[in-house]
Amino acid sequence: MSIKLKCLSHTPLRGLNDPGADVVREVDEVLAQARADVEAFDPELIVVFAPDHYNGLFYDLMPPFVIATAAESVGDYRTMSGPLSVPADLAMDLTRHLLDSDLDIALSHRLQVDHGCTQTLEELTGSLTRYPVIPIIINSVAPPFGPYRRIRKLGAAVGRFLARLDRRVLVLGTGGLSHEPPVPLLASAPEEVASFLIAGRNPTPEARAARQARTIAAGKIYGTPASAQTPLNPAWDEDFIRLLVEGRFDAIDDFSIDEISKAAGRSTHEIRTWVAAFAALAAAGPYTARKDYYRPINEWIAGYGVISAEQA
Repeated sequence: MSIKLKCLSHTPLRGLNDPGADVVREVDEVLAQARADVEAFDPELIVVFAPDHYNGLFYDLMPPFVIATAAESVGDYRTMSGPLSVPADLAMDLTRHLLDSDLDIALSHRLQVDHGCTQTLEELTGSLTRYPVIPIIINSVAPPFGPYRRIRKLGAAVGRFLARLDRRVLVLGTGGLSHEPPVPLLASAPEEVASFLIAGRNPTPEARAARQARTIAAGKIYGTPASAQTPLNPAWDEDFIRLLVEGRFDAIDDFSIDEISKAAGRSTHEIRTWVAAFAALAAAGPYTARKDYYRPINEWIAGYGVISAEQA
């Protein structure tokens, strides 16, 4: 058994809004190195903790976390569409293990996933199907949220399962860091928007294009006085990265959901995927970690970071 970890920010605006040639080159270089690391490791299994952005999960039934035995990408924001290579029997074994660990995880035999899951798979493997992958979706954008200690417990239970496997496993966390795209809140949404948040599956191409156009437009003014969204918070991001690298899960357990939303933006809760990924690695034994990259990128509405870790 060998476990490696990569946690990456994702951004649907990569390739759509231009932050400048120097920034694009920096990110391309760090992603190329991350992909080379993955190829050298040659994982036999990938477990990806990811958020959803009202593409597969809606308020008609919004689980805190869900595991998939089969998954298909909706292909939003220029990501690949089509099925992922999910090993169904192994995903079911993991589901049983999580339930036996007193974690009430939801189960999907036909899950739709979006760029929050697939962009990182594409960037690190060049495909949705190159390696067997088990997606675990953690609700990160649709309040209310459970406490962060529950996310750590989920990750730790996944890690204990992976530690029993005689395989090379790559654990991914994708999302965050500080950011707040124009995602509506159900409590204050007009009727048409609320209807979408409750049951908006399989939108028309025109509706998806309009949604994406709003995000692109928000990125063009993000971080300026013209934007109503909470700005990026590099200091918060750096502090959070430091907690993960140092393994200080006690501090993360005490995170306040409301304080994070106010300080770093409502979609910053995608860091829950990073917490789960690191908790999984930690459950398998001591680890070493490093920050590979961090930069606030307003044009991508992203505090953009990359962290790597492996068993000590």
